Amino acid sequence: QVQLVESGGGLVQPGGCLRLSCAAAGRMFNIHTRGWYRQTSGRSHRDLVAKFNDSRTDYADSARGRFTVSRDDARKTVYLQMHSLQPEDTATYYCRYEVQPTSLSAIYGYWGQGTQVTVSS
Repeated sequence: QVQLVESGGGLVQPGGCLRLSCAAAGRMFNIHTRGWYRQTSGRSHRDLVAKFNDSRTDYADSARGRFTVSRDDARKTVYLQMHSLQPEDTATYYCRYEVQPTSLSAIYGYWGQGTQVTVSS
């Protein structure tokens, strides 16, 4: 089992910045992909913000140029640095890991509990 805990959300004015963190714990023999998704109020699905593995990083069009993902393997934490935030960025942001917990297991997807980002004046 893998546990993900997001933090860093809050209220920010348009044009402001936030950095979200996602701390991971549990058995992770191999981490295939890590990423950030968001879900706006009233929608049933979560949209990709950014995801990465060892060879590539992908950003949604809405995030490219404003958001940056990074990682600190020693702290088992990934980050989402967000700049130039706008009201349409208001959402609950979720961290997601796709992990092979042991050498014999399949790849499973894990979600954090989410952290709310509100962009408003």
